[in-house]
Amino acid sequence: MKEKIYTIPVNDAFARSDACPVCTLENTLNQQLLDYYLGASLMEPDVRQTTNEKGFCRDHLKQLYNREINRLGLGLMLHTHMVDLVDDIGPELKGSMSSEKASFFSGRKKDYKQMLKLAAERIEARAKSCVICERTGQTMERYLDVIFYEFSENVAFRDKFKSVNGFCLPHLALLLRGAAKYLNQKQAAAFVSELTQIQNRCLETLRDDVEWFTLKFDYRNHDKSWKNSKDALPRSIGKLRGESDLK
Repeated sequence: MKEKIYTIPVNDAFARSDACPVCTLENTLNQQLLDYYLGASLMEPDVRQTTNEKGFCRDHLKQLYNREINRLGLGLMLHTHMVDLVDDIGPELKGSMSSEKASFFSGRKKDYKQMLKLAAERIEARAKSCVICERTGQTMERYLDVIFYEFSENVAFRDKFKSVNGFCLPHLALLLRGAAKYLNQKQAAAFVSELTQIQNRCLETLRDDVEWFTLKFDYRNHDKSWKNSKDALPRSIGKLRGESDLK
């Protein structure tokens, strides 16, 4: 049996029927990590070393800022991260245009393009690095392992799985990849069979709801019921691209 620290969130997420359960897992984890990095941990040396080196992606920086619960702590983290960044890439940027290296862009040297490309790749790696994204990816992989274990071994969980209201397309692909990784052929066949039924039902319902939403703008349907179409657009967007809590 898997550790309860991972089984409990997975079972709780699949107990809901109103959202992609993998999105629920990811969003809950995201909120926990935001709280963690804005909490007392930001003063711990090992945490600070990690945030100095990795920093945060654009979306998570925006979320950290918009929480408004510890702007001082965020400022402290950003300051020491910027110190690390300046020490890492500052000399290279400054040196590339110094008089000592002026010949780098002159004469018959042909390697300047490759060197500029390498410098750009190094900077892009720093720009894309995010401690929250990294930890989310690691934990989500464990959750994925639990999902397939529970589906194969736990009848109660399989019943929860059958009752969910579909998955977003990114997590649908994630589940298919996970089935190839964690399940044998017989288990994968059973899993994909259930998954296909769930997803087809979900997408067909959304298709019909969006169609009726558009038809309600026809004056001939003005007095007819909206049925389940009033929120068809946001539900469709969630299923197409993921029900993210990033704002």
